[in-house]
Amino acid sequence: MTTEYSGGGDLRRSLELLWGGRPAPRRGPKPKLTVAEIVRTAIAVADAEGLDALSMRRIADELGVAPMSIYTYVPSKAELIDVMFDRALAELTPPDDVPGGWRPKLEHLARDNWDLYHRHPWLLHVSVVRPPMGPAVFAKYEFELRAVDGIGLTDVEMDSVVALVTGFAESSARVSVNVAEAERRTGMTDVQWWETMAPLLEEVDTGEDEYPLSARVGRSAGMEYQGAVGPRQAFEFGLARILDGIEVLIASRR
Repeated sequence: MTTEYSGGGDLRRSLELLWGGRPAPRRGPKPKLTVAEIVRTAIAVADAEGLDALSMRRIADELGVAPMSIYTYVPSKAELIDVMFDRALAELTPPDDVPGGWRPKLEHLARDNWDLYHRHPWLLHVSVVRPPMGPAVFAKYEFELRAVDGIGLTDVEMDSVVALVTGFAESSARVSVNVAEAERRTGMTDVQWWETMAPLLEEVDTGEDEYPLSARVGRSAGMEYQGAVGPRQAFEFGLARILDGIEVLIASRR
């Protein structure tokens, strides 16, 4: 799937759409559509078929209008993706009411992001090194920082901790989504793939004597995961270790 880059369109129009949408004209007929309707339709298409299936014509077909009419609301796919990304982030929930301090709050952030990427896998194909500066992007960063405010970290460390946790959730979700996509494309589950592969491996020399650790650990992991990888197990294990490390950093400041 093609990687899209946020901030690649008309920045002024992106900001207008992110923060207010297309204002209704004072005179003339009432607009047939709204930016919100277009964005909801675009997200539904991307959820079902990915960003490669998304086009202004496709959105127009879904809404039952002429393709050119979409351009009167959103100038191009680039600005549309900016708004889609921001609207999707608005589904995330602040951890403010999560009890127990910074650690369960960061756990909430990580799992909430994990769930978001599984609901909207296309988010993993949008590069936001230049993020869309929309309200949900700002709100997300604000409540993420609140989770680690006042616990002894510098401002830069707060930013780094948030980036570490959410970045780990994104990379872990990417593996999980890829596993699901492999099953969808091949029509074969990981268990079925192993059942097919196992007898074939017995027919060739895989170097088990030469790589005994790989053979032993790989066998144990494969039995546990019922596949080549265990995305959820890796996510939970890695998240716990990351939080352990953050705890050590915080403790060092006391």
